[in-house]
Amino acid sequence: MEKHYTRACNFFYGAISKKKIKSKETLPLHGNTEISFDSVEIITRDKIKKIKIKEINKVKLKLRKYIRKDLKNITKKKSFKKLNFSKAPLLMGVLNVTPDSFSDGGRFNSTEKAFNRAKKLFSSGCDILDIGGESTRPGSKYIKSDKEWLRISGPLKKISGLGKYISIDTRKEYVMRKAKKYKISLINDISGLSYDPLTLKFLKKTEIPFVIHHIKGNPTNMQNNPSYKNVLLDIYDYFETKLKLVKSEGIKHNNIILDPGIGFGKNLKHNITILKNISIFHSLGYPLLLGTSRKRFIKDISGRNDSKSRLGGTIGSCIYLKLQGVQILRIHDINEVKQGLKIFKTFQF
Repeated sequence: MEKHYTRACNFFYGAISKKKIKSKETLPLHGNTEISFDSVEIITRDKIKKIKIKEINKVKLKLRKYIRKDLKNITKKKSFKKLNFSKAPLLMGVLNVTPDSFSDGGRFNSTEKAFNRAKKLFSSGCDILDIGGESTRPGSKYIKSDKEWLRISGPLKKISGLGKYISIDTRKEYVMRKAKKYKISLINDISGLSYDPLTLKFLKKTEIPFVIHHIKGNPTNMQNNPSYKNVLLDIYDYFETKLKLVKSEGIKHNNIILDPGIGFGKNLKHNITILKNISIFHSLGYPLLLGTSRKRFIKDISGRNDSKSRLGGTIGSCIYLKLQGVQILRIHDINEVKQGLKIFKTFQF
């Protein structure tokens, strides 16, 4: 049978959502009655068909079983070590201790500056702090593991004393291993666990939660005319393959987050397609992480209305992703995005 993909769509929120769940018109997303849906798109490589939840019993048996399996993943409550998604989206604050990151390179690349930045992010409402010592912007160059560790070791040691949830943004097992003594909570490897062959062994041994990130190519060449047969379904298949690999390597826990990698080997059309259809990835059964903060697609869409900070575009995309049930947003401007989400929720719900 041709492969089918299930995308939850036509969402309802707040009191309306709760009412429709009670009358069995909708199903809750991630077990959260604040957001529910009454339809799914059944997608193949050739066509898309929209079906109301209440009409699924009319579908042919084989396809119905497939849809029911996906619905189980979409509706089940997501649990994760030390993270509570009941108030999603959680905000992951970006802390680059590099001289050349695309947005804030050179601003926080000392222990004291990084520590002060971390405190500010946490005080503004940051749930997860993502610390990175290697720029992975388009065209960036590789740096050696010891140099990357030298950049983050001082800041990490001091920040770890705050007792907060800390993620390490690295693709190198050496850096992961060195960081482990500071009781890090998450590994965020932009290579999709592919860059360093020792990474999977490290993750199996330590059982530290991690992000599976999608990237096409590497930071040096990823924006050199990236192409896909179908960007949405190709990334979905990539995640399925990676999840099978992880399990085959003996990693038994489900503390895994999926990140489709906006801007990592994607052009504007690819990024828009992913964002517009992001809810397809809920059927994989894992929490989603999206990083849209200050990215190039905002400039491409906004044109002459672009600004250096791209704050408006960041907030707009974050509100949209909240409405699609995305659990984690990776951003630079915690206070401003937090404010935007609070104001929106007040009026929306």
